[in-house]
Amino acid sequence: MTSHITSRGGEAVRVRRADARDAKRLTRLVRSSRAYEGPYADMVAGYRVGPDYIEAHEVHAAVGADGRVLGFYALLLVPPELDLMFVADEAQGLGIGRLLIAHMTDRARAAGLERVRVVSHPPAEGFYRSVGAIRVGTARANPPAVRWDRPELEIPIPVG
Repeated sequence: MTSHITSRGGEAVRVRRADARDAKRLTRLVRSSRAYEGPYADMVAGYRVGPDYIEAHEVHAAVGADGRVLGFYALLLVPPELDLMFVADEAQGLGIGRLLIAHMTDRARAAGLERVRVVSHPPAEGFYRSVGAIRVGTARANPPAVRWDRPELEIPIPVG
């Protein structure tokens, strides 16, 4: 399944299944995200999106016409959770996040899921709410890996 859109910048973007060759690019996108600067930097400093992770899960990448990875998500099917979602800093505000959520919703529906859990990076909660997520609780800090509480949300998956 591939989705196509034209972003606000006029660039054609497609969403495709990531493969092992994307591991370094996805890892670089996570580690360089400005959303994780300052107090959040420790969380992604050593983070790695490995080929084994990509092969084991529903990992999909938004790719520009020039082949640049503009963002990606990872959907875990059991239990249903949006484990990762990142949009490249230079692609923020172009509709890439919404495209990824729409694609993830289609994949979740195809898998028969009714809802997808999201434990959000605190600054991203507003984005998730804007795409229909509902706050259901708080995931408590788990030092040393995560030193802050995070919003726990659910994205309802409408029936086809």
